[in-house]
Amino acid sequence: MDLLIISGGNPLSGTVAVSGSKNGTLPLLAASVLINGETILENVPDIYDVGTMIQMLRALGVKCTFIAPGTLKIDASDIQTASAPYDLVRRMRGSFYVAGALLGRLGQAQVPLPGGCVIGSRPVNFHINGFKALGADVEEKYGVMQAQASQLRGAKIFMEPRTRSVGATINILLAAVLAEGRTIIENASREPEVIACEQFLKQCGADISNGQGARLIINGVDELHGCRFRSIPDRMEVGTFLYATAVAGGDVTIQGSQPQHMDMVVRKLRNAGMKLEVAADSIRIVADRRPEAVDVITAPYPGFPTDLQPAHGVLASLANGTSIIEETIFDARFNYIDEIIRMGASAKVVGQVAIFKGTAKLSGAPVEATDIRAGAALVMAGLAAEGQTEIDGVHFLDRGYETLTSKLQSLGARIVRRGRADTQEALCLA
Repeated sequence: MDLLIISGGNPLSGTVAVSGSKNGTLPLLAASVLINGETILENVPDIYDVGTMIQMLRALGVKCTFIAPGTLKIDASDIQTASAPYDLVRRMRGSFYVAGALLGRLGQAQVPLPGGCVIGSRPVNFHINGFKALGADVEEKYGVMQAQASQLRGAKIFMEPRTRSVGATINILLAAVLAEGRTIIENASREPEVIACEQFLKQCGADISNGQGARLIINGVDELHGCRFRSIPDRMEVGTFLYATAVAGGDVTIQGSQPQHMDMVVRKLRNAGMKLEVAADSIRIVADRRPEAVDVITAPYPGFPTDLQPAHGVLASLANGTSIIEETIFDARFNYIDEIIRMGASAKVVGQVAIFKGTAKLSGAPVEATDIRAGAALVMAGLAAEGQTEIDGVHFLDRGYETLTSKLQSLGARIVRRGRADTQEALCLA
């Protein structure tokens, strides 16, 4: 396993371009299974999770070919099986999206229950209940969800507003677009990644509209056709660079973003004393002072995203004052806190609430990432800390970030990636 070695205390400066969205691209890849023909996806990030999903499609008989960097041609004309391989599904939760797509396209799906980052229990009961409402017979046996239906039929499906699921919304949407009749999802998730999937399906001929509030209306069609579609920018990567600058200091412009997706994050950073300039497709952050304490409660979009909660925790550990973070989405999202405590943070977790008493400095230390966003948070902490930080578990970052190390280096960060045998030569990064 590789390590990241960071020599902290160096402000960031410059311009960085954001990659395509991990969480936005995975549903598009799954949705391509519904199309009896050729699809071209642009702005596809070169990350581990996307590679895993492409392997998944190929295992199902879907042809996937990169025709240019970041441009993927997909041909799902000849699907060979409705059974997804366990070895691939266990690697990440997003792979479960193929369940709705296979059920919608073939009328059957055999998909193992998913794995991924250890950030808390994430049951798929919302997905399964949706499939059942559409008329599928579903059972879980030996860790595999088996669903089948001679004909899916539209239904009205209700999600609780506080627990509505992005994954379930997408999976039900994928199953419903070719179903007979009308499906209505009440309190559907409205994350940008969900909306992007809707837009893709509409370009392919799906009949999807939005009713009052968070109501999603799907009128089933007989078939979908291929299209060319560009994946949205990764708002979590945008947030990562914003928070990295906020804690390390500096002046950074993030290009190729969609700032309208970042309203809550921008608001919290401004409340913390950061200067932000928002343009049509970029955000500039100037961090020339110690951040102020700001409380956060995670919530479905447009609330504060759970994926950036660890980043805010690093900011809270360095802020002037006491901050409270309440995590309402995942019950093990505070795994990173023990690691930043090793770096000098003062924090206490009580249930789903973390209390941070800000300190002026963190100190470099050996730490370990336990999931994608915890890994990004530890990188931020290392950038802000005095001395050297060594981060294990770098493979988690590979799952969600494209060339993160080189992008940070371009902004002036003293960060290198080394195999364990090479760490001695990286002790001095000045």
